[in-house]
Amino acid sequence: MKKNLFEMGAHFDDVWSADNKDKTSQNLSKEIKIPQSHQLHLSKEKRRGKVVTIVKPFYLEKNSLDDLLKTLKKKLATGGAIKENTLEFQGDISSVLRTHLEALNYRFKT
Repeated sequence: MKKNLFEMGAHFDDVWSADNKDKTSQNLSKEIKIPQSHQLHLSKEKRRGKVVTIVKPFYLEKNSLDDLLKTLKKKLATGGAIKENTLEFQGDISSVLRTHLEALNYRFKT
């Protein structure tokens, strides 16, 4: 193959790698706690003109966090998602969400 005579820029060999390709989780605690020892925090954000209610941090296994999200979505009749150790719900439902989580023995920061 003919070598390009007008080659400019850095020379990247096989040893080169990008730093931004490896997205590792940031110091997330792998400690699993019972619901009574959680100190949850509620917050609201506006995303694309709509309100999202966020509850964090949860110290649960992936399966139990999935089950918790599923039951809360059914009780609240809304959509939701898991992002790392947080639960995000569609809409401004912070008061109703708090009562349901307190019924499941979760505690909140005051």
